[in-house]
Amino acid sequence: MTRRPVVALASLILFAIMAAACRGGAPVATPAPTPSPLTGALSRGLIAFAVDKGIGVLDPASGKSAIVAPFPAGGAFRASGPVWGPAPGAGHPVIYFTVHDDRPAESRNSAGVVPYDWLFRVDPFTGVTEPVAASWDSQSEGPIGLVGNGRYIAMTVGCCANYEVDALDLGQPQAGLKVLGKPTDPVTFFTEGIGPSASGLVAVRAFGTGAWYWLNADEGALNPFPLKLGSDDGPIAISPDGTLAAVALPDHGAVIEPINVAVPVASPSPTPGATPITATTPSVRPTPTASATPRPVNSRLPHPDGMAWSPDGKELIFAVSSELQLYSATARDGAAPEGRFLIAGGVTGVAWSAPIAGATMAGVKAGSGPQAAVDALLAATKLPAAADTPQNRPLTRIYLWRFDSSRPSPISTITDATPAVLAKYPPLPAGVVIHHWAASDTWQLLGGCTRYRVVVTGSVPPVAATVGLTGSALCSAPATPNPTAKPSAKPT
Repeated sequence: MTRRPVVALASLILFAIMAAACRGGAPVATPAPTPSPLTGALSRGLIAFAVDKGIGVLDPASGKSAIVAPFPAGGAFRASGPVWGPAPGAGHPVIYFTVHDDRPAESRNSAGVVPYDWLFRVDPFTGVTEPVAASWDSQSEGPIGLVGNGRYIAMTVGCCANYEVDALDLGQPQAGLKVLGKPTDPVTFFTEGIGPSASGLVAVRAFGTGAWYWLNADEGALNPFPLKLGSDDGPIAISPDGTLAAVALPDHGAVIEPINVAVPVASPSPTPGATPITATTPSVRPTPTASATPRPVNSRLPHPDGMAWSPDGKELIFAVSSELQLYSATARDGAAPEGRFLIAGGVTGVAWSAPIAGATMAGVKAGSGPQAAVDALLAATKLPAAADTPQNRPLTRIYLWRFDSSRPSPISTITDATPAVLAKYPPLPAGVVIHHWAASDTWQLLGGCTRYRVVVTGSVPPVAATVGLTGSALCSAPATPNPTAKPSAKPT
């Protein structure tokens, strides 16, 4: 008796299913479960910053910070940046920054370093710091004005009125950095900002005149700049939607102005003998998207060293007075900051990433930083002892070749700079730098799987070696088996 209601209920259910089938109705699909949002996800993005201790990140939601790429103590490295950008194989943005080896340089009678400029990137969720490019630089204190977006990294390199603008296409990192503005051009520039997203427009200020232009990395040309800015203004930060520019003033904080980041319609300059970077005459003069009076952002502040917009364009973060200060983009002038971070922390640069939905601040990892790569290059480029004497240095010759180590290359087996080898494989410019050798051209050394074959000869029998910014091992070399690893019980 007690089981009859259950049988009756089962019969009703079976009847309902059969009736639905007879009517031709499709079975009702069970909705897929909606994944729960990641607790603590970086929906407001991450703020990257530069301090004496290294490159770090800060969660704007919690105020927690961490150093992800530490620098050696004692001011050994002079940094520029940071900026955010994509990286091969990473599903999230990573941080790019430059360093200049500022330790005492070697002399003929004393030990020291060969000063290099370096472009690095660090993944804040693995802590891995990778060299992108390196350049021997004994004249300046390193790159300045590092700017970047989702496509380009650009910076100013040089000193003493001899400045150039160099850019890296992040879509083709192994192509290396290209020169957008040369020191030999009629006008040299300082990088001050860059358009959002994948824009190739780099905001530059002319050395001497202080005039502003777009330096178009896509076309290798100068375009008119849509704002009238002063010779001492900058840097600038452009909002993610490309409609607003925050401009750092020489003092009194910054102002926000409407801007138009569309490429101006222009015709080539008719100037004969023009350099590859040529000014253009606009047929349509660009204008800001709206007419508005510049709006001050806390004019009580001194000059900001760096600025960045939040991903939604509602907030601005300033690197000012050695700390980070967060402001609403619509706050009245003189309003207190919404937040202050790293107070008296020696902050010199700042950048704000897009939202990172699949990660949390707890997943941030600290790595070893850039010093290992810097010191490894110094060790790899040291002259053989027999060549490093006052008598032999003038006779020593350096022959250098570049190759892609991810595939077999005959360059990897060169042992001598014979006439036949030189005719078949012309070498790159390189020379002796006291106790070391160095590649001569700007940003000639590249990271990744790029390797260099070097032959030191002239004063000694040929000495050949393979070097690279990420090590001497070839990417095509088979992995070294682990003798302690246990074989799998069955293939997977």
